[in-house]
Amino acid sequence: MSQRSYNKLWADVQLELSRLLAEELPAEPLRPEKDRVVFFQRVALFYVRYLQIFRKLEIYDQVVHPQKRRLIRTILDGVIGRLLELKNEMVEKEYSEYHYMDDILHDLKLSPADLEIPIPRYFITECSKEFQERKTMVTDILKMVEVTESLEPLKVKEMSPEKAIKIIQVAERARQGRLRAKLNEESRNMNRMYKTKEPGAADIELAAVCIQKVWRGYVERKRTKIAREEEMIFLGMAMDPKYKVPRPAEIAVKATEACNRIKQQEHEEDYQKSIVAITKQLLDVEGHDMSNTMKDQIRQWFIECRDANGSFPDYPDAEDGGSALLFAEKNPQQLMEEIAAKEEDDSNNRSKGKEEKKKNGKKDKGKTDIEEEEEGLKMLPSAFLSDLQVGNQTFEDFWQNRNESQNFVQRHEVELIKEERRKVIEADILLQVDVQMRQELAEWKLAVDKDKGGKTKGNAKKKKGSKSGKKKKKEKDLTADRTLESLCQELVEQGLLKKPNNVALQDYIGDYSYLGTTLRQYDIEPMPSLSDVRQVLTLYGILPLGSQVVHERAPLIKAILLTGPAGVGKKMLVHAICQETGANLFDLSPLNTAGKYPGKSGLAMMLHMVFKVARLLQPSVIWIGDAEKMFYKKVPKEEKELEPKRLKKDLSKSLKLIKAEDRVLIVGTTRDPLSADIKSLCKMYSKILLIPRPDYGSRYILWKQLITNQGGEVTKALDLSSLSKISDGYTPGHMVRVVQRVVTKRRVLHQAKRPLTASEFVPPLAKIDPVFQEEEEALKNWYAKTPLGKKRIKAATGKDEEEAPVKNKDAKKKKGKK
Repeated sequence: MSQRSYNKLWADVQLELSRLLAEELPAEPLRPEKDRVVFFQRVALFYVRYLQIFRKLEIYDQVVHPQKRRLIRTILDGVIGRLLELKNEMVEKEYSEYHYMDDILHDLKLSPADLEIPIPRYFITECSKEFQERKTMVTDILKMVEVTESLEPLKVKEMSPEKAIKIIQVAERARQGRLRAKLNEESRNMNRMYKTKEPGAADIELAAVCIQKVWRGYVERKRTKIAREEEMIFLGMAMDPKYKVPRPAEIAVKATEACNRIKQQEHEEDYQKSIVAITKQLLDVEGHDMSNTMKDQIRQWFIECRDANGSFPDYPDAEDGGSALLFAEKNPQQLMEEIAAKEEDDSNNRSKGKEEKKKNGKKDKGKTDIEEEEEGLKMLPSAFLSDLQVGNQTFEDFWQNRNESQNFVQRHEVELIKEERRKVIEADILLQVDVQMRQELAEWKLAVDKDKGGKTKGNAKKKKGSKSGKKKKKEKDLTADRTLESLCQELVEQGLLKKPNNVALQDYIGDYSYLGTTLRQYDIEPMPSLSDVRQVLTLYGILPLGSQVVHERAPLIKAILLTGPAGVGKKMLVHAICQETGANLFDLSPLNTAGKYPGKSGLAMMLHMVFKVARLLQPSVIWIGDAEKMFYKKVPKEEKELEPKRLKKDLSKSLKLIKAEDRVLIVGTTRDPLSADIKSLCKMYSKILLIPRPDYGSRYILWKQLITNQGGEVTKALDLSSLSKISDGYTPGHMVRVVQRVVTKRRVLHQAKRPLTASEFVPPLAKIDPVFQEEEEALKNWYAKTPLGKKRIKAATGKDEEEAPVKNKDAKKKKGKK
């Protein structure tokens, strides 16, 4: 696809975004919605539309123009952030992490595949040089530790007598089998030697007929099979084999994409060089004039203030913007009033703050009840809509109608660089001018106002500022004298910093939940599908970790708990988050930390090192496997030596210190949350995701994908539908084990003569215990006791709506008594 086509696609996306912004930010604000269902539908519609814009903005990966890329990136970050805000809004209004929007998909004529959330490639490709250097440092340390471990002398593993006997039996039976085969072959050879009778004409004829019969049957079966395959291809029920092989057009597309990425780097380098050259040119040509004009304007302001008030003004502080206030096109009188008003507000707020709060508290109590009655459901204020508006306006002003016929190669625009750099240069020069003009103003005051005692208001301001400024306690750096490399090496050696497995989120296979909407209409809470889990984890884990801008301003999620039966893919999802965002993986599982860094001081050192390195190497994921062990109601006797609860207090304190600027995510996994104290567990993890066993659709896709990945061939002889039906209750982990046991290298070689059948998978499947209905129900009941689960039950029973008017009545009664 050419750059012209990408520009057209971008224009279409911007048009859709402008329409959406006009609906979200109308001239007259929307009235509060009293009906919760109607409000949720409005939010869900916005969510789906923003998601479609997000999917279309993937053109960012192929656009070559450096200045367009910057604008698309800001819009892309804004859309991601708004998507997360709307998701948070839907969760708070529907009291569920999973949503089903079949009616919206039907209205917008979209398919379930259009709800898939893409993961931008720039999360990994566009990293700073420092980040890349640190990444290479960590990978080198990991490789070095792996090599040293492999060079260690092999330890002899202990073997039980039963296992040893089994190995001997296998070897002996194999030896006996080989001997039997050899004896049978020898006996056959002896029989052939004794049969010296020559075949007659009748025998030859019978042999020929037999050969003809077999051959003709084989040829006819082959023809019938080819005819059937051609018919299925013609009806569109099977894929033509030629389309399974990459077509020349597909290969050409991949080549152009790779070429575009090389061009992006070249154009970016040219852009950075031109920025440096243009900045230098502007400083040389226009810098001196800018400085002189600023000084003249500031001097003029001094004189006007002197004429108006009889004394020179105080120079605005750097915190308030310095002399930038003077260039806001205001009179000297207005500026003096503004500065004086700020000083009065600062002094009054300190002394009268408490009194005003008490008075306002009393007044507001009377108003809240009336406002609650009048108000309905409103959208929460957004931190990204203003950025989207600015980005959209920039596109309309500069890029929408721009003639780029002369810029076929899509290199940078020099005039746009000059406009941007002028603002930066003006700001830099203004800081220098402020220093000089403060000094000049002080000299003027000394020269003209000698009779006024020499005390200036500026000194008083500084004193006030020094009194009011309270210093916050900083964390003690226990490893201030150590380098990052040494800390990483120690964590790797201790097994706390690990290399994540090479797993993509798309490898977590699952089908869309088609019955979700229908079940909710009949007040039945559906179990989420694996596809729903994948989407929610993308929103909560991958998108915020991947972008610094999004993480700082989107709803902050510090910790996620993944709970579900063994084998549903919890650990795989943790590794997928790390792989998709380029995050480092720290393992603080109770079993992994047992016996390491003993004592209170050792524990504090371990957590300090982990969180310090996690912040320096962000994005980072801190994984806590078997998270329930940390919050045991009662520690089992066999685990008391491991001290599984020793991280409980200190880890919650470290969690509070994670700020919006820190791209650090704690992910816990548990298969037995019932053994943990639910209150402390929910306090630690703000988001709890219940991962169920796969439904029929997910199992069908999983069987097909796992068999093909193992080298098997899915033919008509393999009844996947029946296999999916009988494997109800089994997790993806169970299915992987079964496929590995059945589809061996030897079995793959015999596929041509003997295709795979469903019956081959049944015996190994029968040896594994499935996830029974009782276990799933127990997890469901446990989830209903979590904060979000409780809210969901209240909303379903209608208690939430009934409690609101009761509260209002009580408040009115209290008023009457007063």
